[in-house]
Amino acid sequence: MSSGMTAFEIETSDGEIKRLVRRNSSGYALRDNPRAAAVEFALLGALRSSGLPVPTPYYFDESAEIFPEPYLVIEYFDGKPEFAPADPMEFVAKMAAGLAEIHRLPRSAAVALLSDYAPIFVRQREHPQTRNSIDLKEVRSILERAWPLRQLNQPALLHGDYWAGNVVWNEDRIVGVIDWEEARVGDPVIDVAISRLDILWILGIDAMHEFTRCYRSLTNFDFGDLPFWDLDAALRPSFNIDEWASAWPSLGRPDVTEATMRAGHAQFVERALLALTR
Repeated sequence: MSSGMTAFEIETSDGEIKRLVRRNSSGYALRDNPRAAAVEFALLGALRSSGLPVPTPYYFDESAEIFPEPYLVIEYFDGKPEFAPADPMEFVAKMAAGLAEIHRLPRSAAVALLSDYAPIFVRQREHPQTRNSIDLKEVRSILERAWPLRQLNQPALLHGDYWAGNVVWNEDRIVGVIDWEEARVGDPVIDVAISRLDILWILGIDAMHEFTRCYRSLTNFDFGDLPFWDLDAALRPSFNIDEWASAWPSLGRPDVTEATMRAGHAQFVERALLALTR
């Protein structure tokens, strides 16, 4: 939905066959940063050097001479995303460990290229309130009154969209974390909140809680602002849940529908609001 990808093979001068991926920057990323491809190229290089399982970046082009939009050429991972794990609790535990590893990375020179985190709810104001499962005005009002949030944790590198579709598995092992165009620097709990909603949608509330528990057991971050970041995360898909839901049948999960996503979305927000009243 957000960016186009084309896998292709090349033969090197010594006869080696390499499989690569051309991925163009999405409209979302380019709206926030017209140089998104260049920044992601530099970030992937730094993360690869740190030992993180990210695709090797080979090339980027923002000249528009060949393709109209900026694009990257990156490594192809031999694996696939997992949307229906046989053991959901083991799956979310490994997802949590992968996210904790990202957040433990030191802020490198490439990370410094990233702008300070722009709260997602600010970017959502421009979208009309249509067919929403929650009262967006109430959520925005709560967030705006609380903003700026306390700086409970030292800023960390954020993936920005850490969900099952951006984690590549080979058998039972994570071999790659892809799609870094929404990377930011900010409170690591932001990433946790984004992951929590996606896990609730595809694996249920118990798996969401297990993911959170596992992540917290691996880190020492302050989760005092989690309800606010949950509300913030809930605004990301609030205007296009129907579009997100339309992809699930082709991903092998026809049971994830617009109706189930809206119900989960409402449940997620209600729990965050309840936590704020305690």
